[in-house]
Amino acid sequence: MEEIKNVIELKNVSKDYGDFKLDNVSFSVPEGSVCGFIGQNGAGKTTTINLILDIIKRDSGEIKVFGENVSEKSAALRENIGVVFDEMGFHEFMTGKDINIMMKNIYKNWDEEAFFDYLKRFSLPAKKPCGKFSRGMRMKLQIAVALSHHAKLLVMDEPTSGLDPIVRNEMINIFREFVLNEDHSILLSSHITGDLEKIADEIVFIDGGKILLSGNKDEILEKHGILKCKKSELPMVSESLIVSFEESSFGAEVLINDRHAAARLYPDMVIEPAPLEQIMIFYVNRG
Repeated sequence: MEEIKNVIELKNVSKDYGDFKLDNVSFSVPEGSVCGFIGQNGAGKTTTINLILDIIKRDSGEIKVFGENVSEKSAALRENIGVVFDEMGFHEFMTGKDINIMMKNIYKNWDEEAFFDYLKRFSLPAKKPCGKFSRGMRMKLQIAVALSHHAKLLVMDEPTSGLDPIVRNEMINIFREFVLNEDHSILLSSHITGDLEKIADEIVFIDGGKILLSGNKDEILEKHGILKCKKSELPMVSESLIVSFEESSFGAEVLINDRHAAARLYPDMVIEPAPLEQIMIFYVNRG
């Protein structure tokens, strides 16, 4: 069986700003996968992405993209990386035609025909200044640029934030189409966990600069569950199974880290599947 290659690898990566520290972060993104990078605002997602792209320098640790050390090969690696940020990186007076001229001088693999095809597909006018675009149109413009130099890896920081559900769904379908090619991969940072449940293969969950969970999305969802019980029953639940719990006047809800074991131990208690959003909230609020 052929070994799965990783397009992104971080090993014990740290970056200390004094008031915030990215602390020994390690995770990988397998080739051909969509990796959802989740966490609340300020958790360290953008810092991590900037380190992967070599926009800022790490204090320690190792970062590889396509098997190459980013600090040594960053210029060459960028040819195969498409980047989409929360804010558009083009001057507001620029039109699609202006952007095409600029990108031809930046990327060796720039495909002018593909770019204008994407503009048509996304209903983006080529002669209108992008500063007059809606938020959804600005995101689509960035994606059109990312896809038009034949990138094999898309790195995106909150690309669906602030978009209406129709536009978000359209963008998710674009991402799905992109990874149909087996050597295409996506690292998608988002706090909209519902989008990631639809598309992600892998999940990396960061909080306070530390990785709390990482692995296959379906396995994470299969493993966790919400156990519902009376407050008086809470001491009966094994501490080794509890991530954290919430009490209310109606009883208690407990995030369990092994719902199948909990179902065997507590057959009379209700245990429900836990969506990613609840898993994230319970982990952040533990202790």
